[in-house]
Amino acid sequence: MSVRRKLIRRTVERLLRESAVKQVPVPVEKIARSLGVRVERAGAEDDLSGFIFRDRASDKVVIGINANHHRNRQTFTMAHELGHYLLHDGEGVHVDRRFTVRLRNRASSEGTNAEEKEANLFAAELLMPATLLERDLSRIDVVDLHDESIIADLAERYGVSSQAMMFRLAYLGYVQL
Repeated sequence: MSVRRKLIRRTVERLLRESAVKQVPVPVEKIARSLGVRVERAGAEDDLSGFIFRDRASDKVVIGINANHHRNRQTFTMAHELGHYLLHDGEGVHVDRRFTVRLRNRASSEGTNAEEKEANLFAAELLMPATLLERDLSRIDVVDLHDESIIADLAERYGVSSQAMMFRLAYLGYVQL
């Protein structure tokens, strides 16, 4: 299965429109709740990022987040699991152990896990919407995206890590890695 980039972009754009999101940071937990998804945080081993549990009998969905991780990591994990919820009607429980923020990781580069690539892309699209990034970048007088302070400022504004912001800007063609 190849990554369904257009479907993911359309899904996120619809979700942002229906949630009336016009600024960042995107209120991911509020969006999840509006979809009937319960979000729970609890401490866990470091390699456990999060999970999604679907109880098909009661039609309830829970996203679990590792409360020991940094706030930005928790938000990315929540968006990633929300991507699984909206894009993949698979198993009842899906556990993510230390996925990377990159759109491509070792499993991705081997082409073995399209669902993980899709969930990562969904999270990036949701947390760093292209239209809002374009708007913010147009307001910067001199755009030197290799300037770490600009990346850090954008990352803080969007509630993501500098690494996630850099990968997103590269994905959108603003920088080359």
